[in-house]
Amino acid sequence: MSLEQNKSIVLRAYEAFDRGDIEQGKTLIAPDIIGCVMGSNELKGTDAFFEYAIMMRAAFPDGYHTFKDVIAEGNKVVTCGIYKGTHQGELMGIPPTGKQVTFSVVHIDRVVDGKIVEHWGQGDTMALMKQLGVKLNF
Repeated sequence: MSLEQNKSIVLRAYEAFDRGDIEQGKTLIAPDIIGCVMGSNELKGTDAFFEYAIMMRAAFPDGYHTFKDVIAEGNKVVTCGIYKGTHQGELMGIPPTGKQVTFSVVHIDRVVDGKIVEHWGQGDTMALMKQLGVKLNF
């Protein structure tokens, strides 16, 4: 697939996530996906991957990504931008606060045969926790 096709697949997956459209998301994700995401150990397979996605969607039902950069090389697509949403559901043991949050995100997705087979995503957890009013002890 071309670099532009890979970018399109990845961006459509994030758009589906932002709409809460799990069914469309499943058409873009490989059944044996491997992922590593904020607040989670390695995720293996679509069940674990979408369980995490549903948890994030429940925590931020109005959440959405805005990407500043979308870079592709080979079969990898890097997206860099921000995630915004209102904390309306439990997140990593933190009860809903109703606070609006904005934090930076960087993702690396690997695309094979038109499906995302690997996802590495990190958000600025420190900024998120600060905005939620969580006291961090170092």
